[in-house]
Amino acid sequence: MSDVAIDDPKFSAFVQGKSKPVVDPAVRRKALRRRLFMAFGAVLFLAGGGAGTRWWITSQRYVSTDDAYVAADSADVTPQVSGTIGAVPVTDTMRIKRGQVLVRLDPSDAQLALEQAAANYGQAVRQVRQNFANADEAAAQIAGKSSDVERASLDYQRRVALMQQGAIAAQDLSNAKNTLETARSALVAARETLAAQQALVRGTDVEHNPQVLQAKAAVDTARLNLSRTVIRAPFDGVVAQKTAQIGERVDVGQVLMTVVPVNQAYVNANFKEGQLTRVRKGQTVTLTSDLYGSGVPFRGRVEGLSGGTGSAFAVIPAQNATGNWIKVVQRLPVRVALDSRELEQHPLRVGLSMKATIDVAQ
Repeated sequence: MSDVAIDDPKFSAFVQGKSKPVVDPAVRRKALRRRLFMAFGAVLFLAGGGAGTRWWITSQRYVSTDDAYVAADSADVTPQVSGTIGAVPVTDTMRIKRGQVLVRLDPSDAQLALEQAAANYGQAVRQVRQNFANADEAAAQIAGKSSDVERASLDYQRRVALMQQGAIAAQDLSNAKNTLETARSALVAARETLAAQQALVRGTDVEHNPQVLQAKAAVDTARLNLSRTVIRAPFDGVVAQKTAQIGERVDVGQVLMTVVPVNQAYVNANFKEGQLTRVRKGQTVTLTSDLYGSGVPFRGRVEGLSGGTGSAFAVIPAQNATGNWIKVVQRLPVRVALDSRELEQHPLRVGLSMKATIDVAQ
């Protein structure tokens, strides 16, 4: 029999009469490892099942895309009259209010044009008043010429009677007849003059005469052009792409700067065509921007879908009817309106990237 150490656990247990089977530590570790793997597998199964369930529910209710960008209906500021820039009181990135002065043109030419138009208007008023006076004078001439004709006619009739009695010479009768014809011709001419003068003033007064109205329109145009030498902001926004410089000569339609209405920004979200089956106008949209991160969500609503894909409106659209063809999933822009109050708290800029998620279950 081999020697057994006094402090051997097996020997101690045997001496005390309490001997039990001893489990090998390697076996114990193997069992523990097996139980841990089973627990880990169960956790993975539950996590995978939960994730799959969540994905299924989410995919059924929401569609999302990160191909979305901020846009706004910006306005190009252009002069409506030609002139030389005298002042530019704004700079790029400056926030402006509606009606704020953006550019001032030199008003000298416009002021002179207004003064000239005003002078022409005064001249036109005086001319029309003279036309009314001429018409009254022509009417008075008619009365005088009619009296001359009546007098010449009576004189001619008396001379005809005297000629029958042989009391006057034939020359006197001929002279009386010529006088009557001359008086009649003068009456006709006076009537024609009256008709011509009345044609200039008939149916109007001085203020509503076409000649005066035309001159007044020229004054209004000159005054409007003078006011247009001061260019103002069409709405609240931010100045961008300013090119206007003091002393520069500008023409009508030349772009001086752009005003971006950041408080009226919206989002163009480009969804795949297969995602748009249940997208409808008015559905709720949750958006996040790369500028503020997921901690600042924006709430929006679907305003509508574009009338065509980006490739359809391209300068050179795809010609799939010729050559080799590879199907490419198309994207359709969806316009999303944003909450103006959220835009005031967290302003966005045109072109910023966004992530949009539409709740299609509504």
